[in-house]
Amino acid sequence: MCKLYRIISLLLFLVLAAMVYTFIIKGETVVASDGRSAIILAESERNLVLTEMRAFLEAVQGIVTAANKNDMEAVAKYAKAVGFAAQQDVPVSLMKKLPLEFKKLGMETHKAFDQLAMDANDLSDKKHTLEQLGTLMQNCVACHAVYRIDSEIPK
Repeated sequence: MCKLYRIISLLLFLVLAAMVYTFIIKGETVVASDGRSAIILAESERNLVLTEMRAFLEAVQGIVTAANKNDMEAVAKYAKAVGFAAQQDVPVSLMKKLPLEFKKLGMETHKAFDQLAMDANDLSDKKHTLEQLGTLMQNCVACHAVYRIDSEIPK
């Protein structure tokens, strides 16, 4: 009887591990024709992710422009707008489709914008801000090099 419980426990563990890998680590991806991992999303989910990426890009443009004018208050405003609080509205159904590394890069990017906002307020150092932004942009480049967002194929 003990042996049967062990076998059942092992099978349940393997099923759970496979589910964790599929839904938390791997996400819903396929290898795309360009060699990147295509994250397969519903059209509305794809639009949400692309809207967030455009918000990052708009914030970067605003930060660069404001930093060049030495307007560190505006730098902080642009950075804070895409900080960690901005990603709180992502639905769970979407999060399970995103690979773990994509989620990590996204969270690190939001946190880096928050840090940039705090430092812009506290230090008011344009050079430091632009160095932070350059480092932060490495996340964007890394993400776009590995992933692309595709819509689900209609059935």
